[in-house]
Amino acid sequence: MSASSSIYAHLEKPSMVDYPKHFAAVFFTSGCNFTCGFCHNAALMGKKQAGLSWERLESACAKFKKDWVNGVVITGGEPTMAPDLAELIRFFKNKFGFAVKLDTNGSNPERLAECLPLVDYVAMDVKTGFSGYPDLVGHSNTSVIQQSIDLIKAQANDYEFRTTVIDSHHTDELMDEVASIIDGAKRFALQAFIPRDELPGKQFRALPRTTAARLHELKNRMAGRAEEILLRGA
Repeated sequence: MSASSSIYAHLEKPSMVDYPKHFAAVFFTSGCNFTCGFCHNAALMGKKQAGLSWERLESACAKFKKDWVNGVVITGGEPTMAPDLAELIRFFKNKFGFAVKLDTNGSNPERLAECLPLVDYVAMDVKTGFSGYPDLVGHSNTSVIQQSIDLIKAQANDYEFRTTVIDSHHTDELMDEVASIIDGAKRFALQAFIPRDELPGKQFRALPRTTAARLHELKNRMAGRAEEILLRGA
């Protein structure tokens, strides 16, 4: 193993919120190749920061294990930017027996393919319709996003796709694109956008929170596109 892991920080208080049916600790990787102005983890964007040593990571996991933690969420940042991501997943699973959920933006299908057999659950953000990616997240290579979606549908042990709905951006037309992109998925989640003063994009800080009515409207509009459509924050 290398001197340090790809983990940059960890949360001390596990919860039942981040990983369905699991009491899970959340581990963060630093660095992201998207520039989402509505990111709630903006401190992890940009240049990668030094990771925790494997010794410190092992100590944290041992403590979590004693506290009845049975799962971990690897999030970011963008975890698939970490070259040793598969090694990290094996560390969690083989040494501590944790179930592993991986969050990703789908921009690295090659590393995702390497990790899919190892993880128990994948949550991939489909940020918007493909025509909206350059404007919303600063990423124009949507072919890799489609590759990741196809990989997850075909190979993931369990998974969801999810979109955070921002009223000023996610028009009916763009959400129809999203519906086509995820068509046939096992699970899709519509998430409410929640404004915060800490968001990196100033234009997002004063936007209204997504209403429950809008989420329900989109759920009805997208009916039949996924086996299960979830609402979060409604």
